[in-house]
Amino acid sequence: MNTLQAIILAIIEGITEYLPVSSTGHMIIASSFMRIASDDFTKLFTIVIQLGAILSVVVLYWKRFFQSFDFYFKLLVAFIPAVVLGLLLNDVIDNLLESPVTVAISLILGGFVLLKVDDWFQSNEIDDPQNPTAHTNISYATALKIGFFQCLAMIPGTSRSGASIVGGMTQKINRKTAAEFSFFLAVPTMFGATAKKLYDYYKAGFELSSDQINYLIIGNVIAFVVALLAIKSFIDYLSKKGFKIFGYYRIILGVSLLVIHFFIFRLSV
Repeated sequence: MNTLQAIILAIIEGITEYLPVSSTGHMIIASSFMRIASDDFTKLFTIVIQLGAILSVVVLYWKRFFQSFDFYFKLLVAFIPAVVLGLLLNDVIDNLLESPVTVAISLILGGFVLLKVDDWFQSNEIDDPQNPTAHTNISYATALKIGFFQCLAMIPGTSRSGASIVGGMTQKINRKTAAEFSFFLAVPTMFGATAKKLYDYYKAGFELSSDQINYLIIGNVIAFVVALLAIKSFIDYLSKKGFKIFGYYRIILGVSLLVIHFFIFRLSV
């Protein structure tokens, strides 16, 4: 990896982290096309720079992060499934991070879900005058269920934000509320994933060179700035238009990747 490649990956991360299109999947695809070696640092980089994008949520929604202890406890409850399954499936996840075909199939399957999800949960967007908070209230049970949906994103190409937003909508939460909770849940999730990945990296006997440290710093800063610009645009679009455009995008991209991989040249990371 060189500086330009690190910048490109960070821009991709910042744009895609909050879209239901899989930021990890897009970075795997980009790494494959740029022929970046599938070494331990590359895997570390694709996880750690997501933290920069996630921190943009803290800046944009900082008042919400200081509203009540109840808010933190709900995030903790939603975070627990990712901790447990992440520890149990760590090696499996690492292997999947090397497979553009897995990304392509996940993109396609998730795309079909997004084409229909607005229709499935259309009633979530209708306000109930008898219970005005019906579609914005997140209970502890709802938070836990959203946490389990988030775990689907351990399969590259699934999309952490997409899985958790859809998970929220299955619990009768409207799109905007589900999306914002997904953003908040990303903070402890990516802090945990980053700490675990750094620990594993050093435990395996690796050390970061000065160039690699610079790549991580550059990647996090760029992902942070780009994500700041992307979040509000996504929330506004999602509230008004829904998921269909992301569904079509995922399907087109996934099919294109399979065609390229099997009929033009082998993608590898």
